[in-house]
Amino acid sequence: MQTIPPKEIMDYIADLFKGFADPTRVHILSLLLVHGELCVTDIAEKVNLSQSAISHQLRILKQMDLIKFRREGKNIWYSLADDHVRTILQMGLEHVMHD
Repeated sequence: MQTIPPKEIMDYIADLFKGFADPTRVHILSLLLVHGELCVTDIAEKVNLSQSAISHQLRILKQMDLIKFRREGKNIWYSLADDHVRTILQMGLEHVMHD
């Protein structure tokens, strides 16, 4: 029998899903799912928003541990934090595409 997690865990889960509550963030996460790794310039171009707006959303996604980054020279490359994020995105897509 499954037990109900402690309130702190449920709060953390609710916060996790807030990361997916914004269409721009979902678009960014989907781009990273497909492309693996992108820089701010590439993301801004594909989402058709300013680099400043994308940087703001990336900051939120980093704070929520949904993405990670690595620095290469002057560029910062962003990717999904782990396979759990990939699974959540894929399951969300399956759910909304289900008849």
